[in-house]
Amino acid sequence: MTTMTKLSQPAARAAAWLAFLLGAALLTGCATVANPDPRDPLESYNRSMTNFNEQVDAMVLKPVAIAYKEATPAPVRTGVSNFFANVGDVWSFVNNVLQLRAEAAASTFMRVNVNTFMGLGGVLDIASELGIDRYKQDFGLTLGYWGMGTGPYLVLPILGPSTVRDTLALPVDWKGNAVSYVDPVSARNALYALRAVDVRANLLRAGSVLDSAALDKYSFTRDVFLQVRSQQQAGTAQNGDDKDERNANDGVLPEEPPR
Repeated sequence: MTTMTKLSQPAARAAAWLAFLLGAALLTGCATVANPDPRDPLESYNRSMTNFNEQVDAMVLKPVAIAYKEATPAPVRTGVSNFFANVGDVWSFVNNVLQLRAEAAASTFMRVNVNTFMGLGGVLDIASELGIDRYKQDFGLTLGYWGMGTGPYLVLPILGPSTVRDTLALPVDWKGNAVSYVDPVSARNALYALRAVDVRANLLRAGSVLDSAALDKYSFTRDVFLQVRSQQQAGTAQNGDDKDERNANDGVLPEEPPR
């Protein structure tokens, strides 16, 4: 009992800090934005929640991601990213079928099979080497395909940018995640944690660029998120050949500057 109490104390302190930061963010969000973007009528709240998320990130997520990146060889990190991308392709296949996208569903089905059986369970992305496109879809985009509007832009605690429609779809997306069926629970939670660290580590370069740029990070993040979701709604492949050489390096971020 004493050991369990000792182990729970750090978690309790962390929860108390998170509750404090969240409360401060919500109180700050009481101030209204004079002329909010039509897509973002909740901007005052969203900016406050963004500040909360940034503080949690600075205290917990980013340090862990940096340690992971420094301790883990690049090929291993790539394998981890490939594995979770392959898991995500399974749910993308389901949603492409639900959206009646035959070509996208067939391509995604091929990706999953090639990477699972030839790529060591998805650790190697053989499908991309073979030119098989990825069509990333989720249940929020499926709802959009069948006529449901996105609703306002919405920033979620910890999870970050979303929309009202995507937030409503989250429980279904969580159920559709193959990791949620892993047993025992300890292994499942370990995979969730690894996935979170992997995602954050992959965003370190982007975060460095945003931090050093002279722009409104909130507006930039919102606009990019909504643009990407719009492209995904259109069913655009994510890794097809680029026929326009001028755009070959568009969106490529520079190396992360030394800390």
